[in-house]
This record gives sequence, structure tokens and C-alpha cells, in this order.
Amino acid sequence: MPERKTFLLRLSPEVFEEIQRMASDELRSVNAQIEYLLRDALLRRGRLRGGRAGSSPQPGDEKEG
Repeated sequence: MPERKTFLLRLSPEVFEEIQRMASDELRSVNAQIEYLLRDALLRRGRLRGGRAGSSPQPGDEKEG
């Protein structure tokens, strides 16, 4: 398993509560939800290539054609 970085993240209560709600809806931990959102943002901006090895397709990953 790859090494994971640990750091402190401060969020406003409103942002935390919404992320917590999203995580619950998608059966993820808050930490996993934050990583998912960050990874998605990086992919959309072309800063990260591809997904994790073995990751399942996510909504919006489908290509039209």
C-alpha cells in the first residue's frame, strides 16, 4: 500500500457538515470524501492523469461517442 501523507485541515463548520453529508450519502468516511473531491478536481483541471489502479468508474467518467 502506498504511503499516505498526514496533515491538519481546518474547515468552516458549514463546509465540514456538507462534506460529512455527502460522505454519508456515498458511504464514505469524511477523509475518503475529501480525497475523492480533491482527486476529482485535479483530474478535471488536468493536474492528475488517470485514476487509481483498480478504482471503479465514477459518475461522469463515461465518454460519449
